[in-house]
Amino acid sequence: MTTTLEPPGARTRTRAARRVPLSLTVSSWAVPAMVVGQFALLSGIPVAIALAGALRQVRDRAVRWAAALLAVTYAAPLTVWLTRSDPARSLSKDMHPAFAVLMVVASAALIVTLHRARTRRPTAR
Repeated sequence: MTTTLEPPGARTRTRAARRVPLSLTVSSWAVPAMVVGQFALLSGIPVAIALAGALRQVRDRAVRWAAALLAVTYAAPLTVWLTRSDPARSLSKDMHPAFAVLMVVASAALIVTLHRARTRRPTAR
């Protein structure tokens, strides 16, 4: 029977490489809460945090795609609101309900992919 010794910190490097940042998780949960609570314009802050965190700190491609999908679903009604000649006073009032549903669904997809990325075992190199 032989035993192999791992270098100190080998296990922590593997866990740290696949760890999902807390800011990404919190911001992905904050987006649907803010959209449903009629704070759609302010939900751009957690959308930006989620996109930046997914692109910079998570290796899973599904998480990156879900964060990009969330950013696109936020950018579409924001662009419509900004380019209108007579926009409403708030993005929530001007946004079509279908866009709100799309944002909530995209955020749910990001939450699911974050959970999957957190629980998935790392692949062998």
